[in-house]
Amino acid sequence: MVSRVIPVQPFDLVIFGATGDLARRKILPGLYRRMVAGQMPTGARIIGAARSSLTTKAFREMVREALDTFVGTSEIDEEIAAAFLTALDYVAIDATGEGGWAELGKKLDKGDNAVRAFYLSVGPSLFGPIAERLQSTGIATSTSRIVVEKPLGHDLESAKALNAQLAESFDERQIYRIDHYLGKETVQNLMAVRFANSLFEPLWNARHVDHVQITVSEDIGVGGRGGYYDKSGAMRDMVQNHLMQLLCLTAMEPPAQFDADRVRDEKLKVIRSLEPVDPDDTVRGQYRAGPDGPSYKEDAENPDSRTESYVALKACISNWRWTGTPFYLRTGKRLRARMSEIAVVFKEPPHSIFPKLPPHQTNALIIRLQPNEGITLRMTIKEPGPGGMRLADVPLDMSFAEALGPSAEAMPDAYERLIMDVIRGDQTLFMRGDEVEAAWAWADKILDDWEEERDIPRPYDAGGSGPEDALRLMHRDGRRWREIEG
Repeated sequence: MVSRVIPVQPFDLVIFGATGDLARRKILPGLYRRMVAGQMPTGARIIGAARSSLTTKAFREMVREALDTFVGTSEIDEEIAAAFLTALDYVAIDATGEGGWAELGKKLDKGDNAVRAFYLSVGPSLFGPIAERLQSTGIATSTSRIVVEKPLGHDLESAKALNAQLAESFDERQIYRIDHYLGKETVQNLMAVRFANSLFEPLWNARHVDHVQITVSEDIGVGGRGGYYDKSGAMRDMVQNHLMQLLCLTAMEPPAQFDADRVRDEKLKVIRSLEPVDPDDTVRGQYRAGPDGPSYKEDAENPDSRTESYVALKACISNWRWTGTPFYLRTGKRLRARMSEIAVVFKEPPHSIFPKLPPHQTNALIIRLQPNEGITLRMTIKEPGPGGMRLADVPLDMSFAEALGPSAEAMPDAYERLIMDVIRGDQTLFMRGDEVEAAWAWADKILDDWEEERDIPRPYDAGGSGPEDALRLMHRDGRRWREIEG
């Protein structure tokens, strides 16, 4: 199978915060890879904008170092790298003042065909001021696009305020709220598996699905992000956005058409159908110190911290498709392995004709997001050989790397795909303002309950699978978590 690469039209991409970690680690290397793939057209330009007083030459040198580090010196094509660096420009700019804006305006393509996109790889407090100056200086046009990174608010009130700020300068069709999880190949394949095949959709409901597990585990701690993380926690940092998006794509109804607003309409319906979560159906945790690192409180430099590094919860959707089928969500730091997956666990057959055989695992469709992206269907078959009817649980496994060969290796990183979608003007994989606010309304109730009850996170061992209470959350329903495996 050959992966098709469709070039985009010429564009000017301005990256605010271009000297920051995200730009150097993800955005700029990703754009280089799109040039290698032939997707970036001749004439495309990337303009870095930041407070640092760099020359364009110094900025290009910085980007070259980033390519060597995050792409790998041995992987660099020198001819393409030279062309990529030539496409770079830089302007020192004061995001909240007047300095640099006139110079930025002069650097932009004045032609009618070039797309103008502005990537705000900066703190949320600068989203509003930058958006306002882009508009007041005339740098933003009616067809420009603005990209904002999370966090998209700290709660419902702040999310509404942020949306209002952006709406003062840009129409909703111009605003791209990025969630890199939606750019992952397997996440998009979830929609293809559901809606492009007749095999699963008739079974995708409470009548046939026992429960759904969504797991995003990390094997590292908060590290240098301790100060930021201690003000957010796993609920705000992961559940309200990343896991919520995975839940929506798993549970949504088929849209009438595959376009941005129809897909996002269906996701919004899921969020609005979520029942308030009972505090007894949530578990918070904090990792202890272990042989490989300090405790969460030491990482956060806050011995009194009550911020969670782990969350598990049971969510229920009140609609015709899903009433009675729980969705179990969990995410945490310093767990056994780095792993992200969605497991749709089907009900056992209504009647077993093998009553004397030991119990076996039920069917499950596992969509693995990282590592080793792929889809596995677990089925029960007869073990080969004589000796009676012995059943075995086996996977029908489609690893993208094995099934697609070189095409899998060429699959773009999530940021690469999403930036190209911005240039194309495709908002399907980006969150809409009302979707963000609905997710916060649901999450705020959980956060308020924790605060009201003065809930203290349960300690758990680094390198394990989370607090014991999270195991009990499943066991009391007669279920068990899938193993966390790298």
